[in-house]
Amino acid sequence: MSAVQISDLGAHVGETVLVRGWVMTTRSSGKIAFVVLRDGSGYMQGVLSKKEVAEADWERFGALTQETSVALTGTVRAEPRSPGGYEMGVAGVEILGPSPDYPISPKEHGTSFLFEHRHLWLRSRRQVAVARVRHEVEQAIRDFFHARGFTLVDTPILTGSIGEQAGELFATDYFDLGKAYLAQTGQLYVEAAAAALGKVYCFGPTFRAEKSKTRRHLTEFWMVEPEVAFNDSNDNMRLQEEFVSYLAGRALEQRKEELKELERDTAPLERIRPPFPRISYTDAVTRLNALGSDMQWGGDLGGDDETLLAKEYDRPVFVYNYPKGVKAFYMKENPDDPRTVLNNDCLAPEGYGEIIGGSQREDDYDRLLARIQEQHLDPEAYRWYLDLRKYGTFVHSGFGLGIERTVAWICGIPHIREAIAFPRQIHRLYP
Repeated sequence: MSAVQISDLGAHVGETVLVRGWVMTTRSSGKIAFVVLRDGSGYMQGVLSKKEVAEADWERFGALTQETSVALTGTVRAEPRSPGGYEMGVAGVEILGPSPDYPISPKEHGTSFLFEHRHLWLRSRRQVAVARVRHEVEQAIRDFFHARGFTLVDTPILTGSIGEQAGELFATDYFDLGKAYLAQTGQLYVEAAAAALGKVYCFGPTFRAEKSKTRRHLTEFWMVEPEVAFNDSNDNMRLQEEFVSYLAGRALEQRKEELKELERDTAPLERIRPPFPRISYTDAVTRLNALGSDMQWGGDLGGDDETLLAKEYDRPVFVYNYPKGVKAFYMKENPDDPRTVLNNDCLAPEGYGEIIGGSQREDDYDRLLARIQEQHLDPEAYRWYLDLRKYGTFVHSGFGLGIERTVAWICGIPHIREAIAFPRQIHRLYP
């Protein structure tokens, strides 16, 4: 008998089928027994009657413990009260893999314990729901850009140049060529690809050796970074608001059950649609001061400032044109205020802070070279990047969206460490 997935049981009502999966819970009244099973596609209740099954199958049921892998055979029937709306009248039980003394029980466990057992905690209903929302977000990203004619470009993880801050690099010896670094961004490379393909994006892991313990930071995280030839900063923000609205809408449409499992209030997500409000950095500082912050012009916005400001809006907000001194060398100087650059951060509501950082790129060779030198970077390491301004320079813009921050916001979970299967933090490298 070929196995049937739990998600497909509706097509087999009245039939005898085989289902394989893992035991979540069991209970018995003495003559009737119940087992809740999951197989990765869904959840199913199996019902055994002692007088209707072989004695050996009844005894095998009695040996079932949490996370035992089993094969159940029986007849499928509709049952609205059961998980998924169907249940099985079990006729046969086969134990495939016992699970004695499973360490994660229904009782409360501390966060440290759960992350020490992350390889097992992933099996819980809540973590399965988060994983499915993340999957949906990642698929939606690819669909969004594919539908708009973007080309995916895979960029290096090992690089010889710096994208953001030198103090945030993981370095390794690279044969006879000196130091290589784990990439903080693929942006510089997709800028080169944009000159070939027009609209491009990269999507992969990035690394920051930033000694931060906040709920918004990981040392390894995934980022999607589009780059568009001939887009200026305003075009860039329009693309961002379309993109973020699409991701939120896709999760609402396709992952209702998972959001319900997570007890996510979906009303704030339902308000996510363009246009997003925009406020200049200078006006944001004034507004924050009025709200009680001691933020001074010239500094970067901290997490508390982002949260305070975002609370003023019912959807994501753009803060644009930050001071040059707190932003990366590749950002275009603002011609209307040379103290600032043509960039933006997109702040999610509900206290989740920055989910996107973007900018128009500096397209003037001399200005870019000057910025590289100002930040004490080696121009030789950026010779290829400077070449883009020598041979057919062009206005272009792009941004980076952090997957974990976005998933945490959509799911309504407090810490981004739950938004990736195996989080890497400054104090955790296991499992």
